[in-house]
Amino acid sequence: MSFIDTLPKIRGKYRENANVGKMCWFKTHSIADVLFIPQDIDDLKYFLSNKPKDILTFVMGAGSNLLIRDGGFKGVIIRLGAGFNYVHHNGSDVVAGSACLDLNVANYAANNSIAGLEFFAGIPGSIGGALAMNAGAYNNDTSSVLIEAKAISMTTAEIRIFSNHEIGYYYRGKNLTNDWLFYEARFHGKQGDKYEIQKAIKEIQEKRSSTQPIKSKTGGSTFKNPVNHKAWQLIDQCGLRGIKIGGAKFSELHCNFLINEGEATASDLEHLINLAKEKVKNKFDINLEEEIKIIGNQ
Repeated sequence: MSFIDTLPKIRGKYRENANVGKMCWFKTHSIADVLFIPQDIDDLKYFLSNKPKDILTFVMGAGSNLLIRDGGFKGVIIRLGAGFNYVHHNGSDVVAGSACLDLNVANYAANNSIAGLEFFAGIPGSIGGALAMNAGAYNNDTSSVLIEAKAISMTTAEIRIFSNHEIGYYYRGKNLTNDWLFYEARFHGKQGDKYEIQKAIKEIQEKRSSTQPIKSKTGGSTFKNPVNHKAWQLIDQCGLRGIKIGGAKFSELHCNFLINEGEATASDLEHLINLAKEKVKNKFDINLEEEIKIIGNQ
């Protein structure tokens, strides 16, 4: 009996020995025992309710800020696909599934003359990731526009709706435990001028492309900004701008961004992360905290 035979009979898709590393924006080589793409929320609920209790699971989104170690993932990685990729609106409220890209939400709002969500155009990844980490850009963050989010418990498969207040957001984090997986969000916008909103989005994208290595194999910001500091400045002052280990390096354009120059391993990238943490701690007595999520076996 194979591992996949021990899993529930779902309506979505299972893929054995899936190279999930290539699905992440770093494009490393990392294998998961099984990749599960649920068809919809009922399919995911059935899987969580019926899977063996000892099987390790992890939910990945667009993979924009995820690094999976070279030893892969021993268990099931869940990726929300087409069944969670939707966006619509009711008045100035915008509802989006967790698989919908942040940029697509910004553009949808603009096309429907809804202002206030332009900043999503500056955030790589999907709405699910933005909800999980309170992602933000250009003086706004997810919590500033979120009304409520639907979530499912990864242990009990209970489904609940959480208000913004109940989630308890703070800078790049939340008080609600990671046991809850967000699968839909309702955001509050306001009526605006379509062309002014589109202009603002264009300006955000132009600024981002001129200051960040967005065309490279990167995972976005590597570290959160410590209180009263900029992570990139600390890294730069430690002489790490452009430094390389194997096929990985800190970007010369924005040194809080790690880049896979072509054949970097996850280990190369993680060694640079640890080097930066060590150097910054020694020089400034500041503990850098990753914004990138690292999972899997060495």
